[in-house]
Amino acid sequence: MTHAVILAAGTGSRFGGQKLLALLDGKPLIAHVVAAVAHLPTVVVGPPELEPHIYPARLIENLAPERGMAHSLRLAHGAIVANDGLLVLLGDMPYVTRELVNCVLEAGLDHDVAYPARDGIGGHPVFFSPAARTRIVGLMDGDTLRSLRDDPNLSTVTLARDDAGAYRDIDTAADLR
Repeated sequence: MTHAVILAAGTGSRFGGQKLLALLDGKPLIAHVVAAVAHLPTVVVGPPELEPHIYPARLIENLAPERGMAHSLRLAHGAIVANDGLLVLLGDMPYVTRELVNCVLEAGLDHDVAYPARDGIGGHPVFFSPAARTRIVGLMDGDTLRSLRDDPNLSTVTLARDDAGAYRDIDTAADLR
């Protein structure tokens, strides 16, 4: 089984506040990401104020966002059965689609790591097999997913995808326009 993990603990400093509750097409940004993975058991790692907007996902509170993505991923890893895969998404990428999610999941069936890439740039979501997950506990605070994603000891497949949802995030209010 694979669980979706949505990393959503950032402070939104460039946005000017909690951007994941900003509306896009009448719904909070985080709700768009949750909808793309609604067919998977899902956890959102973030602050308590997200909880009313993430149903049917389960919230794992991260009250130390300054510790970075690796800390959020470790929190999720500790809450999910170790022999399951993880599909990691970012809460500020509301254009991800279920089709993209399913393509990454399918590619991950025979690999430790799978993710979309375009022009040498890695996108999201990123699939991590149970074998790849064993390395999560070794990630240091402040690390991004890149060090785990690019681990040369793991079998990796990249998907040549031009899907904007794999690369487009929301950093500022202007990005919503």
